Amino acid sequence: MRKPGRAMVLGALLGGSGVLHLVRPKTYEWLVPPELGSARSWVTSTGVAELGTAALLAAPATRRAGGWAAAGLLLAFTPAHLHTFRVIPRKPVPMAVALVRLPLQVPLVLAALRVARPR
Repeated sequence: MRKPGRAMVLGALLGGSGVLHLVRPKTYEWLVPPELGSARSWVTSTGVAELGTAALLAAPATRRAGGWAAAGLLLAFTPAHLHTFRVIPRKPVPMAVALVRLPLQVPLVLAALRVARPR
């Protein structure tokens, strides 16, 4: 049996983010591209999806499914990350945060795929 370390870290990140989506939705609403419709609905849905994915990652029996769910969910956030560049102020700090945030998805998706496809 594999150690659950990577899955637990992903689960903690997604679980924490999911809770924040539900408790402080306004924090995330500006990230939703207007072309997608109701920002509140998207923020609530993604928060629930993150919590569900975290739960899948926590249980050994569903960990592989959780890895696939995490990879898909993280990839699905790409439009929001790209939308950030349309709405952030053109100032050094917000631009730097946006520039770092998008490529950080790559190692997260790779970690999720490693959980989904153990050796």
